[in-house]
Amino acid sequence: MRNEATDWTKKELMENYVHKMTPITIPIDVTIEGTQTIIDFSNVQKILEDARVIAINNCDCRLRFHKCDAPLDVCVSLDEDAEETIKGGAREVSIAEALGALKRSHEAGLVHVAYIFEGKEKPGVICSCCSCCCHSLSALVRFGIPDHVVASKYIAEQDYETCTNCGICVQRCQFHARTMHEDTLELDQSKCFGCGVCVTTCPTNSIKLTERT
Repeated sequence: MRNEATDWTKKELMENYVHKMTPITIPIDVTIEGTQTIIDFSNVQKILEDARVIAINNCDCRLRFHKCDAPLDVCVSLDEDAEETIKGGAREVSIAEALGALKRSHEAGLVHVAYIFEGKEKPGVICSCCSCCCHSLSALVRFGIPDHVVASKYIAEQDYETCTNCGICVQRCQFHARTMHEDTLELDQSKCFGCGVCVTTCPTNSIKLTERT
C-alpha cells in the first residue's frame, strides 16, 4: 500500500503545479538525425548568458523524498528566482559552474527541464529531474498527465540491427519508454520525451534523436 506522505499526490500536483508552469526538456550532447545538428551545451548556455543572476541550490524534490542517490546540488535558478533562492541559502555561481553542474547531472542520468512559470516568458529554473522524486516527471509517469511535461521537439529512434540489447538505455530512461522483454529491447515511442539521456551512453551508437513529425 502506497504511503501518500512519501509521494506526490495527484491532488497536490494538480493544485500546485499542473498548468502553473511549462516544463520543456532540453537534450544535451546528442546528434539529431537528418540535420546532424549537435545539441550541446550551447542551448543551455544561451539561456544562462541571458540571465542577470544565476544560482545553484539543492533539489527540493530529492531532499523531500530521498528516493534515489542522484546529485542534489544541481538545481539552477535564474534572475528573480535566483535572487529568491539566494536569500534562502542558494549559492550564486558563474555560467561555467552552472554548466558543470548540468554536465554532472546528465552523466547521472537526470533529465534537464527548463521551467517557464505562469506569467513569464523566459525560464526561471533549469532542473535536473528524476521520475521517482520530481513533481513534473512524477505527474507524467505515475499519473499519466502528459500536458504537465512538454515533450521536446525530438524523439528517440532505435537501430535494432546494431543494438546489442545491453539494457543500459533501459536503466537510464526516466520515462519508462524502454523495457527489456525476453532479453530484447522494446521502445514505446509514445512515452519518449526526447531528453537524449539514452543517447550518450549507448555503446553501439544505436540511438539517435530525430525531429517529431
